[in-house]
Amino acid sequence: MKSITVQQLRDREGVPLIDVREEDEFAAGHVPGAVNLPMSRIGDLLDRLPEGPFDVICQVGGRSARVVEALEARGHDATNVEGGTGAWVSSGYAVER
Repeated sequence: MKSITVQQLRDREGVPLIDVREEDEFAAGHVPGAVNLPMSRIGDLLDRLPEGPFDVICQVGGRSARVVEALEARGHDATNVEGGTGAWVSSGYAVER
């Protein structure tokens, strides 16, 4: 499984970011530009995944890692964000609400 740090995520351009946390977690604060596709519903939302490579984030990296593994098995080019939104916030980066 491919993974990146939040520092690498901050410097990435042109790569969509999927946040797989639940809607209430996402609404409380997320990485700017992230799109919310909750893990609990991802099976029903596969048609909303971007074409080409994309990054996947959750709160600490566990859920996103499981989602990336499942999506890779389906042929998607997904990358896990290590440390998740928690690491993003701890690094002092801005969030959207």
